[in-house]
Order: sequence, then structure tokens, then C-alpha cells
Amino acid sequence: MKYHQFALGVAAALSFSSSALAQAGPGAEPPMNDPENKPRAKSLPVITDDPGLYKAFGEREGLVRIMDDFMERLIANPDTKPFFENSNKDQVKLGLVEQFCVIMNGPCTYQFRNMAEIHKGMKIPERAFYALVEEFQKSANKFDVPFRAQNRLIAALAPMHRDIIDR
Repeated sequence: MKYHQFALGVAAALSFSSSALAQAGPGAEPPMNDPENKPRAKSLPVITDDPGLYKAFGEREGLVRIMDDFMERLIANPDTKPFFENSNKDQVKLGLVEQFCVIMNGPCTYQFRNMAEIHKGMKIPERAFYALVEEFQKSANKFDVPFRAQNRLIAALAPMHRDIIDR
């Protein structure tokens, strides 16, 4: 898979909760609930029945480690920092862990809003989108996630990019 396709998928998945949470700010209602505070059940594309992919990411514990490292990188990167610095970082990381876990057919439940709802009006530029992808790659590589496993995840996430970039 080409880098561009990889970048689109990772950025789509990873930026889903960042900008919405940053806009909401600390103490705001988490994005997993609608305005009436009713949980939303979401369907995500499960990309495999093979538990090997989930294991390649270190299962839930590995995903948590990756997202902890990833969040630090997002705050340090000047292109992504504005979308994360005022966010509920724990909620962002939880959403990402849950989303990736479900997509890889792990034992998780995703209850956040969809990408279009979360990113509406956020004006996320491509520059920030691709910077986010690079930071995710660094985090996944740091924890020795095989590139092939990263690509399988990205293939499932790539279609979401059009719901995120809006300028």
C-alpha cells in the first residue's frame, strides 16, 4: 500500500476524537453521547476474523501503550498540537483504543459518534492530517508493530478520511 493511502487511513482514524474533544474542552460531555445523553451504538468495519492482527498490535494493552506514546507526539508536533492541547486526552486515547480494537475484531465496544459528526466544522487541514499519520507511524514502529499489520488496519480506516478533512 502506498504511503498516501496509509496516511489517509491512519489520519482518518486517529483524528476522529482529537478535534472534537479539543473543541469541547476539558470537562465537556464526551463525544460518545448525543445531546440527549443517549449512548450511540456504532458499527465499524471488522477487517479480520484472524486474532493475529489484534495480537500484532499487542492486544488492548499494546493499543493503550501505542496511544499513550502517540498522544505525547501529537502534543509535541506543531501541526497537530492545536487539535489536541485542550482535549480530554484520556477520552481521545480511549476512543482510539476502542475503535482500533473493534476494527481488528478484539473484545471491545465502540460507542463514539461517527467521523462526520465528530469533525463537522472543525476545518482540519491536510497538513495536520498527514502530520498525525506520521506520528502514528512513529508510535506503532516504536512498539514494533509490523508494517503489514499497520497496513491492514489502515486499509479499513482509509475511507473515513473524507469525513475529516474539510479545508
